[in-house]
Amino acid sequence: MTKNKILVVDDDAAHARMLKTLMTDWGYQVFLAGDGDVGVEMVRAEAFDMVLLDMKMVKMSGMEALQLIHGYNPSLPVIIMTAYSSVDTAVKALKIGAYDYLTKPLDFDKLKLTVDRVLERIFLKTENKSLKNRLKQAAFAHDILGKSPAMAALLDTIHMVAPTDANVLVTGESGTGKELVSSALHYNSPRKDQPFIRINCAAITETLLESELFGHERGAFTGADRRRKGKFLLADRGSILLDEIGEMSLAMQAKLLRVIQEKEFTPVGGDQNIRVDVRIIAATNRDLKTMAANRTFRQDLYYRLNVVSIDIPPLGKRPEDIPELALHFLTRFSRKNKRDIQGFSADAMDAMIRYSWPGNVRELMNAVERGVVLSRSDYICKEDLSFIIAEDSKEPILGAGLENISLSKVEESAILSTLESAGGNKSETARRLGITRKTLLNKLKQYGQEN
Repeated sequence: MTKNKILVVDDDAAHARMLKTLMTDWGYQVFLAGDGDVGVEMVRAEAFDMVLLDMKMVKMSGMEALQLIHGYNPSLPVIIMTAYSSVDTAVKALKIGAYDYLTKPLDFDKLKLTVDRVLERIFLKTENKSLKNRLKQAAFAHDILGKSPAMAALLDTIHMVAPTDANVLVTGESGTGKELVSSALHYNSPRKDQPFIRINCAAITETLLESELFGHERGAFTGADRRRKGKFLLADRGSILLDEIGEMSLAMQAKLLRVIQEKEFTPVGGDQNIRVDVRIIAATNRDLKTMAANRTFRQDLYYRLNVVSIDIPPLGKRPEDIPELALHFLTRFSRKNKRDIQGFSADAMDAMIRYSWPGNVRELMNAVERGVVLSRSDYICKEDLSFIIAEDSKEPILGAGLENISLSKVEESAILSTLESAGGNKSETARRLGITRKTLLNKLKQYGQEN
């Protein structure tokens, strides 16, 4: 059976070693951090089941370290150690996410009871009131969740672009949420009370797409037994989302270009032009610029659609957003599946934060729903997400057989793999790891990777 991993963060080296000896005898795997900043880096570098955190330290206070640890993984239980005379500090710590507190000098029996209680439940409360409020506020405004700098910049762009009438090209990998962004553009625009019509250009054959977009007259083709309005007419005075625009044929692209230029179209089988006032939002996971250069997508249409471009970053490049998204989906799917799931275990949340999510937000959503359905307790634990580990063999931290590998080797493997996934960009690597660029350069020097 794998031992629970406890991180002791205490700048009193003698006290820390004593705690390590004591808790190792109790059957736990104990790691030491000599100050708050080191503790935060270690939490970001690997998964722990619990943190025992001293409040009074020299380089980084326990309060600051607690805030950073809780911000990174709100499911990781943190027990603080504080002097009896500083109980008010402990109360403040509880308010910002600490699980419990112990007063110094420590009562070892109480320490063991507290640690056992936390790790028997492993499965603490995972969200505090402020996080719940953030979720409600985000969902109320636009249904787009995320607190990372990338998502903040995305929302700023939407807020600037939405009130205008400019055509918008929304790009991003499959599953990043292009339809959510498109909805936010419409529902924050002056057209919000008018229709928002969606059509997936890849899901309809070329012969039917023209009829779907522009409508047809009765008798226009076999089976056309009545006149039918197209999506453009239904979207008049509102917005239309042309999803998977990169799959549209060149012939259809020419007809779409005319609609954009002339603001009118002719139904299939008709001879009368119909004028419309429609804002076009196009979405694709393909590189239209390269396609236009290769003449597989009309260059003139590309520039007409790409008045404003909004690119959604993949989930793997914004791990800060994973806890908030996971908790949002947990609430939704617990309700949907009539399960009273309270949260995620610390190791489950840590595994999700470290996973690369090639399927982006859609994959995370499916993973959480699966976890809700398969969970054998009130909390989703790492075992409920075991398929993540199997699918991502590139993640060394999540691999099997790490018990006999030193922490320094695990750290080196994590840093070098992150550097590789960031394309060798050291600043981006440092950001993903949550360390300073100087710290990263020092580590790379140790590994003989200076250049």
